[in-house]
Amino acid sequence: VAQWRERRRRERAGRALTDSVHALFEGRFAQSLKSASRAYEIGDEASVAALVAARAAHALHDEQRYREWLGHAAEQSAKQGARDDVALLMTEAELAVEGRRFDEAGARLASLREAGHRHIAMLRLEASVASALGRWEELVATVRQLRKHKALTEEQAAPMLRRAHVERMRELAGDGAALGAYWKQIPTNELQDRGLIERVLPLLARVGHGELARKQVERLLDERWDSDLARQYAWCAVGEGDIRACLQKAESWLPQQARDAGLLFSLGQLCINAQLWGKAQSYLESSIQHGATVEAYLALAHLLESLERRDEAQGHYRAAAELVAGGQKSRLALLPA
Repeated sequence: VAQWRERRRRERAGRALTDSVHALFEGRFAQSLKSASRAYEIGDEASVAALVAARAAHALHDEQRYREWLGHAAEQSAKQGARDDVALLMTEAELAVEGRRFDEAGARLASLREAGHRHIAMLRLEASVASALGRWEELVATVRQLRKHKALTEEQAAPMLRRAHVERMRELAGDGAALGAYWKQIPTNELQDRGLIERVLPLLARVGHGELARKQVERLLDERWDSDLARQYAWCAVGEGDIRACLQKAESWLPQQARDAGLLFSLGQLCINAQLWGKAQSYLESSIQHGATVEAYLALAHLLESLERRDEAQGHYRAAAELVAGGQKSRLALLPA
């Protein structure tokens, strides 16, 4: 009789635990919590039942019962050993990320790292925490590991790496040496991201390191033309020698891209830097003709004003203002100094 009763108890507990998991996956969180509570009371898998109940309570936004069930899970974990401790910490970290309690999630993940754990689900959580807390170098390292283990495709990893690199370089924007050093340690395959180059090139130029990206920009434009990237090519010119070399390279693209507004704008900027006023005006006017932008109108207006042709400059200022009023976004932040 005792054996029969024990078998029945185990069967009821197993059914209750199975029902709780099914209900959790189906989104019936109240039923999942009820079944998990029953499984916890009568079964041998109390730690698992407590974790399922905690997840269901969290999905119901019931903070009190969520914390209570985590407490029950911690008690069972202390009795049953390290495997259950990992499950508890992962559950706490995952639910903390879902609840946007990133500091709490980071603390649980740190405990797992100290115990030597480093699996894919944990890496994914670490990437979310690093992104939310602005730990950009940590995010880069984590995304690279996920990509290495094929847990992220190149297409999935690229925007995450782009954001991390851009944000970290913005943090270093006041330190030219540190910014240049950071750029140099970015792997070549990650520098194939044109979106990354477009965003960080102005940062490099502002601290006098635009030439560091010059060869990469030229290589990307030679491989496949990109008008937006060409528009920023003037950032690559720093000293007098760079300006002449960049001007020569940009003009070599001109026969194939004679109507490209981005390239013509960049040529105008390079000519301004080289003090070739007439050519600069001609290139900027052509850029406006083939694709008027706020920055092209402003660059031409500034040029004419510096040449004391203020009446003509005012006309281009007005044209820029009309574009802004019409909804075109200005890229003043991208204008070379």
